[in-house]
Amino acid sequence: MSLLLSDYDYPLPRSLIATHPLPDRAGSRMMVLHRHSRRIEHRLFAEFPAFLIPGDLAVLNDTKVIPARAFSDDGRIEFLFLEPTGANCWICMANPGRKLPLGAAVSIGGVSGVVQQILPTGERLIQFEGRVDLERVGEISIPPYLGRPAEPADAERYQTIFARHPGAVAAPTAGLHFTPEILARVPHTFVTLHVGAGTFRPVQAEWITDHLMHSERFEISAPAAQAIRGATRLVAIGTTTVRVLESCAAAHGEILPKVGATDIFIHPPYQFRAVHALLTNFHLPKSTLLMLVSAFAGRDFVFEAYAEAIRERYRVFSYGDCMLILP
Repeated sequence: MSLLLSDYDYPLPRSLIATHPLPDRAGSRMMVLHRHSRRIEHRLFAEFPAFLIPGDLAVLNDTKVIPARAFSDDGRIEFLFLEPTGANCWICMANPGRKLPLGAAVSIGGVSGVVQQILPTGERLIQFEGRVDLERVGEISIPPYLGRPAEPADAERYQTIFARHPGAVAAPTAGLHFTPEILARVPHTFVTLHVGAGTFRPVQAEWITDHLMHSERFEISAPAAQAIRGATRLVAIGTTTVRVLESCAAAHGEILPKVGATDIFIHPPYQFRAVHALLTNFHLPKSTLLMLVSAFAGRDFVFEAYAEAIRERYRVFSYGDCMLILP
């Protein structure tokens, strides 16, 4: 059992980081892992529907990325609007945080606010005097490892075609591969999990069990819960969907309609209760997402697959290629 952070590190050539999306959403390569036989195939995402069998249900995350990145009116502080907690009150990341102590005043988009609280994780709870119009003053916050500023095309491409419910800071990237045509060929339903700042926060504890996992808001509707309970196999599209399904299965023994939040941290030797197959992208070294995938497919098999992906020059991370993990 691998519980040391160093067990989830791997050498990654920076040249493999996909800094821009492909022209065709469905044009990505897809590495297919068969867990029981430990067999690896090299396919294309366009073939994804062919791997489903009768009784399968794909479960996708329909959160919508908001333009959460904004700057103070004086340009001195960068903010990431993470989560509203009340009327005109937000939890925000602030950089540099030293310029925003408790009680400090700030103005964003002409709206004044005051720091009410500094959370243990460093985020600021800010009460604004009115609504900050993020659609006007904000921009999509693309991942820092892309090494470039956001571009106009990111507003569309760093968003799934089925994004419906605003609230995410980052995209559920496994869903970025789907086109309307491919989605129409796949039996599916949607859950919602608003991807939060933990997507960007590195694990710093030497033992991964000491890591404080972020909490994210989610919702499972009654129709979605019914469809999920009626499926033979659940194919989770992305790690965010896994967190929703496994949180509910762990709490109730089955998937029920629910609105709540989850801070579930899935890592080896976690025993899955709901998810049977997983479509996911290739994840950062030492990340909680890589730990989740290692719990699902086995750390050794996952690292064998990652080594092969590097040899085969797969594109990695948010705009990169994907991996389908089957029983």
